[in-house]
Amino acid sequence: MDGPSAVRAEDALRLIYAEVFAEPPYGETAADLAASFRRFRHRTEGPGFRGALARTARGEPVGMAYGWPLPPETDWWDRLVEPAEPTELVAGETRREDGRRTFGLMELAVRSRWRGQGIARRLHESLLDGVGAERVLLNVRPDAGAAGAAYRAWGYRRVGEFRPADGTDSYDLMLLRLR
Repeated sequence: MDGPSAVRAEDALRLIYAEVFAEPPYGETAADLAASFRRFRHRTEGPGFRGALARTARGEPVGMAYGWPLPPETDWWDRLVEPAEPTELVAGETRREDGRRTFGLMELAVRSRWRGQGIARRLHESLLDGVGAERVLLNVRPDAGAAGAAYRAWGYRRVGEFRPADGTDSYDLMLLRLR
């Protein structure tokens, strides 16, 4: 999906998001959902937004994934508080962004009764097919064991501890090289 398609599918995406991220370890509330989707609408208007939505044969929303290329002015690298390999990250080349180099995978979620069927992997592959970036960056909660294990199985490696905003929980920042 491009941005306008994702906006048209917003109800399905909200349903998936609300169900999945209300579960432990996330525990997101209705207020969290509302805040996420205020930002979502703005993000769909940005360059390079991509999304994927899985549905049953009857049209029931099952899973979603979306993201966008990191812009040159991204602060993701500045929010890395503990690099896993400091020597690699000290070199400025790893942190360089140009709006095409790194695709940020912002959300990937599958509703509970459809997990374990390879849907997350297919959403991931569909989202990244033809993305043109050299790498993918995401953050995942360290206590989200199944999600972290899936990302590692798909080739991601942890590059360090990431804090999205001051006063928030930390996440594992993970990187997948595409080429």
